[in-house]
Amino acid sequence: MFRTKFVVAAAALAVLAGSAPAIAAPCKDAKGKFIKCPPAAPKPAARCKLNGKFAKCGTPGAKPV
Repeated sequence: MFRTKFVVAAAALAVLAGSAPAIAAPCKDAKGKFIKCPPAAPKPAARCKLNGKFAKCGTPGAKPV
């Protein structure tokens, strides 16, 4: 009995793991049509500190965090 439940659970996990990339890949517009996915958002600018406070990275003496 335990072996049967284990086999069923393993099969269900395999089905879910195999279908996840197919579900997440396509992008849709507001009308529901498939479109090319937009590029990933750029990373936020680096932050720098000067005398223990955040400062613009171009400021003399500021060091990246």
